[in-house]
Amino acid sequence: MNKRRTRPNWFRIILLSLLVLAAAYVNRFVVADIQPLGVPTSTATTSPETLIAEAEALVNEGKLLPAVEMYKKAVVSRPDDAATHIMLARTLVFAGKYKEAQVSAEDALLLNPSNSMAHAVRAWALSFQGSYLEAEASIKRALELDPNNALAHAYYVEILIDSYYGGIGGFDNIERAIEESRVAQALAPDLLETHRARGYVLEATTNYDEAIQEYEAALNINPNIADLHIAMGRTYRLLQIYDKAVESFTRANALNPEDPNPDFLMSRTYATLGEYGKAMQYAKSAVTDNPADTNLRGNYGVMLYYNAYWTEAITELSFVVKGGLSQEGTQLEPIELVPNFPRLAEYYFTYGFALSRTNQCGEALQIAQLIISRIPADETSVERANEIISRCQENLNQPQATPTVGSEPTAEATPTP
Repeated sequence: MNKRRTRPNWFRIILLSLLVLAAAYVNRFVVADIQPLGVPTSTATTSPETLIAEAEALVNEGKLLPAVEMYKKAVVSRPDDAATHIMLARTLVFAGKYKEAQVSAEDALLLNPSNSMAHAVRAWALSFQGSYLEAEASIKRALELDPNNALAHAYYVEILIDSYYGGIGGFDNIERAIEESRVAQALAPDLLETHRARGYVLEATTNYDEAIQEYEAALNINPNIADLHIAMGRTYRLLQIYDKAVESFTRANALNPEDPNPDFLMSRTYATLGEYGKAMQYAKSAVTDNPADTNLRGNYGVMLYYNAYWTEAITELSFVVKGGLSQEGTQLEPIELVPNFPRLAEYYFTYGFALSRTNQCGEALQIAQLIISRIPADETSVERANEIISRCQENLNQPQATPTVGSEPTAEATPTP
């Protein structure tokens, strides 16, 4: 009777009650939502066929980058299908993603080393990267596997012409390209790539009016391929129909804003017309699109010089001559001065003029001598080099103050079409 009653521990009672309630909640609501292992989820997945159809529709609309993403989803959905990798690679080429296109084509070859189209698209992508010998070996393999592959014959046309322009092949490349274009026509006359290849060979052989007709035929098949508009504008420019050239380049730029080529070509066109302010703006846009391209830097430097921004022109043109690290942190490789590349020679002698304008004649004279020794057969460039020497001699005899930015551009470096 004297035993004391133990007081209840209310804290423990409350804690146990909460634990019981939590266990009941988990059992009722959480566990019920967890799917057992091996049971498929109710989330619907898109079939590869649907993804490919959507990608093709996007290509027809000119939406190449979204099409690329859709094809990539199709590849993930069906990774062992070589055809899907090839479709992705072809679209990447049209989108200007040449290295990625090469990788996709090579993925297809891992799945099927005897796939003619995989070899053909790989060759096409390599050609755009300047690997002409490897591209020709790959296209020949494609044609060994399937001599009736019309696309391979069409791609071969471009490879032969580009290697000729790149100084790898001789003039017989053009004759072979003509024959390959005719084979492609015989095999698939209504194919977009057939018209494109035929237009390219006609452009290369200065049959510009006929080239326009072929490019128009290709655009009638798909009017939303930026590269076709570039080809059309390029040919109009050669015909000196500059308003239509600008119109085509503008259309290409709208379809593929990340591509620097339309901006580059518009800058050259406006420079030809003497509209140096516009030429400089488009040259700068091209550099913004691809700051690692030394050629675009050189073109921007030329346009800066035409606008009398000599100090800035020296900065950009020095990347062509010496390479270096840009202000944005991009490493640029120099481009060696070689014969038969008038635009490259223009970069060099414009650099020399800009140096002489700012009284940096020590380096300017070195550039002039380099031009005379490296490309003595280029009369225009040698004449420009001698003008640099004369200007520096005048500077020595009658020193002048460094010109201010914004004065009238000089006429000694007339832009070439």
